[in-house]
Amino acid sequence: MTVCLLLKIRIPQSLFVRFNELGEVEYIFVNPLFRRKNYASKLLKLVRSKTGKKLVFQPPISPLGEKLLNSIKDFN
Repeated sequence: MTVCLLLKIRIPQSLFVRFNELGEVEYIFVNPLFRRKNYASKLLKLVRSKTGKKLVFQPPISPLGEKLLNSIKDFN
C-alpha cells in the first residue's frame, strides 16, 4: 500500500512524499521556493515515524535526490 503525505505551506503542492509501509520512499518533491530549508528532512522524519522503519529510497534517484541522500547520511 502506498501512502502520500502532502504538506501545504502557503503554496499548494509545496511539499510531497510518496512512500509505502515498508519505509520505501518512492518519490519526494520540495517546491524550489522551499528548498534548502530542511523541509525534505522533516518530511522524511514524518515517514520514518509513520512507518517505524529505516528509510530506503527506490531507484531511479535523480541528481537532486543524490544531493539529498548525501545531506542526510547520518539521518537513518
